[in-house]
Amino acid sequence: MNEPHFQGLVEIARRIAAREITAREVTEHQLDRIATHADLGAFVALRAEAALAEAARADTEIAAGQHRGPLHGVPVALKDVIDLAGMATTAGMAMRAGAIAERDATVTSRLRAAGAVILGKLNLTEGAFGDHRPPFGTPVNPWDARFWPGASSSGNGVATAAGLCFGSIGTDTGGSIRMPAAANGVAGLKPTRGRISRHGVFPLARTLDHLGPMARRVEDLAAILAAVAGPDPEDPTCAHLPPGDLLAATASGVQGLRLGVDPGLVGTAVDPEISAAVMEAMRLLCASGAERHEVRFPDIRNVVDLWFDICAVDAAQVHAGTWPGRRASYGPALSACLEHASTLSAQDYHAAILRREDLAGWIEALFSEVDVLVMPVFARLVPAAARADKMDATMIEELHRFTCPFTLSGHPCAVVRAGTDRNGMPIAIQFVAARFKEAHCLRAASAFEGQTPWHELRPPCPSGKQGAKV
Repeated sequence: MNEPHFQGLVEIARRIAAREITAREVTEHQLDRIATHADLGAFVALRAEAALAEAARADTEIAAGQHRGPLHGVPVALKDVIDLAGMATTAGMAMRAGAIAERDATVTSRLRAAGAVILGKLNLTEGAFGDHRPPFGTPVNPWDARFWPGASSSGNGVATAAGLCFGSIGTDTGGSIRMPAAANGVAGLKPTRGRISRHGVFPLARTLDHLGPMARRVEDLAAILAAVAGPDPEDPTCAHLPPGDLLAATASGVQGLRLGVDPGLVGTAVDPEISAAVMEAMRLLCASGAERHEVRFPDIRNVVDLWFDICAVDAAQVHAGTWPGRRASYGPALSACLEHASTLSAQDYHAAILRREDLAGWIEALFSEVDVLVMPVFARLVPAAARADKMDATMIEELHRFTCPFTLSGHPCAVVRAGTDRNGMPIAIQFVAARFKEAHCLRAASAFEGQTPWHELRPPCPSGKQGAKV
């Protein structure tokens, strides 16, 4: 097979199931590729021997006719906030190097049950917040090392784009699946809050955290979500709703699907290349049978400040055992977040919760008019890594303006690449649907993907000195 590492998850699973190639051969190839591109800094921990054993077991089961589905024998990886028994869950924090998980997170056990091969843990920002910190380093964007790899699931975005895994599970609290998916030119899905269990996942902010998949194809997102979604008695916030046949949804087209766009929002203080990508997606999908509707999105001025207030108070609760007692162990971004929490009163937090509920209600009301909203991910192009390292309030707002609303509201969002910008970096858009309507997001994203060449592009995978080696 030509470049098997760049094939889609569903496609490589089909080849493994047909015994055109073995899961062990695929896993060996992935491990070799990870070693070759260690300077990208995507992985913080590998479990090579265990992964090879899992692959060999998958081959034995498949040969015996015990095929478990579209993840069976396929190498995937986990953001290092997700427990994997016997390995540390560092959450990007040096002080957690000894935090060895005694058991798997629910999402890990469901990947195992689906027959996936788990390669190891992926790099992220400190505490899944703002900064990459020693000793883990900053992952390197495989399109161009001079540009930002995203946060906080940066290792997921880099590994998936560079062909180091066929899919991964990340977390999204303010945009941390969608931003690295966009910056690295891959597909990402933030499901409805409560669609995937958070049991066994180190939190950033419990009322905002979402788990979700990243992959190179939209159908791959559907396959992963179908395997890991569903109720969990160990997470009472997890929904008791089946996800449905998500793979079928990706093949069902957009005939009759009502697409909504707010031209004023998309065209105001948004880079023209991004605005053009959103409108081109609308044109292509409507030419395929979707219906165009103009909507007025709720006022999202100050939405990032609202998100920050809630995230800070939630994060302070998570870190109560180590902050401020171990203040010296924290980096500047997470420190600023936790310090901000101390400036907020109970009344401030309550007011923020009420504003959040209003925003969520206003967004949900739009889905009485349309099935899917078509939106930017970023207001500006992917920033240079050097500038992102010194992120100011303006950049934070530009990067989060279109992601924070949907972590606050809990609505599902699918991200796909929609072009290449003037710097040679990916442009991405997101499709947003009503709560628990991931199938609608996936229908639109898959139809768009099928009409455009962007997902077929291959990054050059430059080496970089910033990345931590495994």
